Amino acid sequence: MKIHSASTVALYLLLYTCSSLAVQAHASEVIRVGSKNFNESYLLGEIVAQTLEAGGFNVERKFGLGGTLICYEALKNLEIDIYVEYTGTLGQAILKMPGNPVAAEINQALAGQQLELLPQFGFNNTYAIAVTEHEARTRGLHSIADLAGAPELSMVFSHEFLERKDGWPGLQAAYGLRGPVRGIEHGLAYQALHAGSIGVTDAYSTDGELVRYNLRVLQDTLNYFPSYYAAPLVNRRVTAAARRQLAVLTGSIDDARMQALNAEVVFAGRSFAEVAADFLAPLGVVAPVRVSNMWVELRRNTLRHLQLTGMALGLAIFVGLLVSLLIYRHERLASAVIYFCGLLQTIPSIALLALMIPLFGIGMLPAVIALFLYSLLPILRNAVTALSTVDPSLTRVALALGLSERDQLRHVLVPLSLPAIFAGIRTAAVISIGTATLAAFIGAGGLGDPIVVGLSLDNVEMILQGAIPAALLAIFTELGFGLLERWVTART
Repeated sequence: MKIHSASTVALYLLLYTCSSLAVQAHASEVIRVGSKNFNESYLLGEIVAQTLEAGGFNVERKFGLGGTLICYEALKNLEIDIYVEYTGTLGQAILKMPGNPVAAEINQALAGQQLELLPQFGFNNTYAIAVTEHEARTRGLHSIADLAGAPELSMVFSHEFLERKDGWPGLQAAYGLRGPVRGIEHGLAYQALHAGSIGVTDAYSTDGELVRYNLRVLQDTLNYFPSYYAAPLVNRRVTAAARRQLAVLTGSIDDARMQALNAEVVFAGRSFAEVAADFLAPLGVVAPVRVSNMWVELRRNTLRHLQLTGMALGLAIFVGLLVSLLIYRHERLASAVIYFCGLLQTIPSIALLALMIPLFGIGMLPAVIALFLYSLLPILRNAVTALSTVDPSLTRVALALGLSERDQLRHVLVPLSLPAIFAGIRTAAVISIGTATLAAFIGAGGLGDPIVVGLSLDNVEMILQGAIPAALLAIFTELGFGLLERWVTART
């Protein structure tokens, strides 16, 4: 009996040691989990993250990364290691495969990129076309084909849906739909539809908003939309142990369950982390508790926002003023440089951020570079204009006094140009602070994070948690540079 007890204790100690070593090994691996910028993607990303944390893996969340191509490029470039994707999106929008390919065919196509679609969660979140129940009854709308007889309805679709091959272009051709269409952020479309601002929009079949706003999904009688089964998409950095840990999610969510989970976030106002934890508990997955505090989050987001804008603005001031001093005497060169900086301003900010991903990945670096480029124009233009338009009589006097070019700059040109130079810097600072909120779409963080999440949830309070601090930052920055201008002017 003693021998048996001793052997049992020894076995327990061996198992405990092995499990502890396994957890420590997993903890040393950082798995970056990403998500797109709509609520189901946030929720599934949180479910994946908590499942991995329950297995002892160290997880870094990179949620709200804009659209499909941003997430996919980030995954290929090893900026994130996993995010939840849909079979229809992979087959149609990314891989451009004909028909409605199954997971095995998709994985065969992904093999060359060292990516793999893991086993599916079980639900099919297909695209759908939605109208209000009142509009459907009034106009007798039952299927997508019925929209051809109601061209006066305002058709407004998510930006991604308008561009995807499996979205509006193919749908329009298949059903013979006509009329102008406009784009809208997906998270705002449901509220706009409910308010009567728009007549038709695209939806995801498992969205909780379909129930919340009593919307009718029009029948896809031509079976145009392919299947969109959700599954974790991973790159080569995700180990076999992590993949085994995620196997518990296989087939765990059907269509009704996914809609119910989405509704818990949309209706009850619960956090993604809370809903994910409640879902995982019956599966035996218990992750470490993550306590979220609004003030802690606000402090973290504000500091990151200051870091982003401070680095970009500081670099723009240094480069902008240096270049201005070198080119202000050369009219054609100065005009060319200012014109080039002006062209940069015409690129939509979110597009510029997305273009940075193949070059610099996601996170702070591409955001700082994009903000730096946007900050150059007002600094350069104001400095060059001020330096080159100083009263010529003053420069002639300085020359007659025997001042060198360096002394002329120091004692005449720069002091007289300071008000215009500071005006350019203040303008650049405000532009940078506002534009930095979009950096959340490429995982750079900052005050854009609560804004992006709030948009996906139609949560005004959360949007204001990012918008108000960003506005206050802009105001205080403007005032701060005003005081700095007075101090510098007084000393010169």
